[in-house]
Amino acid sequence: MALVKLLRYLWAAPASAVGATVALVGAPLGARCAWHAGVLEVSLIGRHRTANSHRHSLPFAAITLGHVVVAVSKEEHVRLRAHERAHVAQYERWGPLLLLAYPAESLLQLLLGRRPYQDNRFEVEARRVAAAQAPRCRLP
Repeated sequence: MALVKLLRYLWAAPASAVGATVALVGAPLGARCAWHAGVLEVSLIGRHRTANSHRHSLPFAAITLGHVVVAVSKEEHVRLRAHERAHVAQYERWGPLLLLAYPAESLLQLLLGRRPYQDNRFEVEARRVAAAQAPRCRLP
């Protein structure tokens, strides 16, 4: 089982290296890094800034690159954790090919007259997985 886990990390390593580079560049600029369940979480917002100050300057709230998740804030990591972990699992299956497959899927959706982000099969899967993991309300 440990060998399978190692192979998943190695298969996703090229994409993780891109994410680790973001962490290395961001650290001197105030980004915070923390390990959470085998994934490096990089929060771009430091102590003196707020999530709202970056909400309009970045095209994402969070992005996954292999076993690295970059988010604008720690709060966004918490809010989007299940969704982004679905993307981590996609990198474990697709490896570095996901760096090409994801934008190709968005382009395909655009050419089909659909929404490149919302209808991207990788995003659809991540939303479905996150929804399945969301706590259910129980009626009395």
